[in-house]
Amino acid sequence: MLVTRLKLKNWRNFREVDLPLGPRGYVIGANAAGKSNLLDVFRFLRTIAQSEGGGLQKALKERGGLSKLRSLHARREPEVRIEVEVSETVEDDMPLWRYVLAFKAEGKGQQRVLIEEEAVYHEGRKLFSRPLSEDRDDKTRLTQTYLEQIVSNADFRPLAEHFAATTYLHLVPQLLKHSDEISGRIIENDPFGQGLLQRIAKTSAKTREARLKRIQQALVVAVPQFSELHFDQDSITGVPHLRANFKHWRVHGSWQREDQFSDGTLRLIGFLWALQEGDGLLLLEEPELSLNDAIVEHIPLMIDRVLRQRKKGVFSRQVLSTTHSERLVAAVPDADSVILLEPGENGSTVRQPNDQEQCEIEHGLNPAEVLLPKTRPVNIAQMGLFA
Repeated sequence: MLVTRLKLKNWRNFREVDLPLGPRGYVIGANAAGKSNLLDVFRFLRTIAQSEGGGLQKALKERGGLSKLRSLHARREPEVRIEVEVSETVEDDMPLWRYVLAFKAEGKGQQRVLIEEEAVYHEGRKLFSRPLSEDRDDKTRLTQTYLEQIVSNADFRPLAEHFAATTYLHLVPQLLKHSDEISGRIIENDPFGQGLLQRIAKTSAKTREARLKRIQQALVVAVPQFSELHFDQDSITGVPHLRANFKHWRVHGSWQREDQFSDGTLRLIGFLWALQEGDGLLLLEEPELSLNDAIVEHIPLMIDRVLRQRKKGVFSRQVLSTTHSERLVAAVPDADSVILLEPGENGSTVRQPNDQEQCEIEHGLNPAEVLLPKTRPVNIAQMGLFA
């Protein structure tokens, strides 16, 4: 399944959003336009839908409460609203599922955040719509969604499981390289890739070897002198490691452990592993970081090839990514998959290329040439004037 439409009201940077989505999405915009905040709505739904330790109140608490989540441009409209359509393919005339969630502060007493509306539709048929009469009699019930309740979500559990399967990755190589020294708690859902080696270790040997073989094939092309990639575990401590062989004047080359890999190599390994790990929505933050431009321009192709290989020509996973890279955006094969954020007086607007921009692309310009200039700050030339 994949998310085919996202509607938002008063969510962070955005007063209103109505965005169709396909198997791929590349989110571009100026700094602070709200790229990460747009992706965060899917992390928010994931936290709500998690069967263990999730829920609406936890999702709100992780973001500093409703006051930090509600758009500053909402003015007198107190409600935050999320609406998501999920289909099996983008060609479906009617979504398989539609989920609606709206909430706001109670306005009195404990100032709790209460559900204003929650509804689920399956193939156009409404399964339920809250608040129900029992919710009005006991408003504490409105602090929890049906999405998070196993007893209540039985009729739409595939939707809850799809939300819960979302993966977010913004790999920070230093956390992986120096995990022994840091020896800190891995943040829930491991957004920064600190637990990558542990996740690799927990994967069955056959699946692990198949995935690492694909990654090795890419690294042989992308990393100079690279020849082999292997996984092993310390026989005494059980700590997992990746080892890579680099060819040079020695007959058998030189073996290095992950703490000796370059930042770019580690980010590429984490990126390629994440593509193969799971079938839910994958959210990527600036996958181009630390990578050579020649590699960056192949990221859209790598995403498509890795996921197409797994399911006989059918894309097996939806991927949404933020990016600032001209090379990456230029290589996007379908301009409709570029999502442009434009800040304004009433918050950021979200859109796909308009007819004029599509015409320019059809006449020979690439998406980066047409769209990235619209993300430049208006007075950027003045930056060089500061003492």
